[in-house]
Amino acid sequence: MTTLEWANELRRSGRGERIESLPYAVMLGVIADHDGSDFKLIMPYRESLIGSPGRLHGGAIAGLLELAALSTLVLALPEDEPLPEIKPVTVTVDFMREGGMRDTFAAATITRLGRRIANLRAVAWQYDYSRPIAAANLNIVLARAAT
Repeated sequence: MTTLEWANELRRSGRGERIESLPYAVMLGVIADHDGSDFKLIMPYRESLIGSPGRLHGGAIAGLLELAALSTLVLALPEDEPLPEIKPVTVTVDFMREGGMRDTFAAATITRLGRRIANLRAVAWQYDYSRPIAAANLNIVLARAAT
């Protein structure tokens, strides 16, 4: 399944239930949680996510942040227009503290959404949103079909 096909399915479902159709999300065990206006992803703890003993692998955390940002972006795009091709240009991840052996949550906010460019910030936390374990800034090109 291409990213565009996944994005179309995600937008049709409107709640993020199609996150399981992405192989990387399946590998991480990511679950979408959409209650009212809040959308977040949950990465339940599994031993396969461990990097150094007792710590989550940084790649798993970075992947969760990117999935949260892309899902948030797709759900925010106008439904009456065809989805553009979504091309991440820059993904910068800041690791703030170690991720422990527990469930990890991630949510993203759109800081700018234009016709051609989107900027997002995603945050990952474990037991307390005010104590994030990592954050990411993403710059994304929205390649729209010529009309």
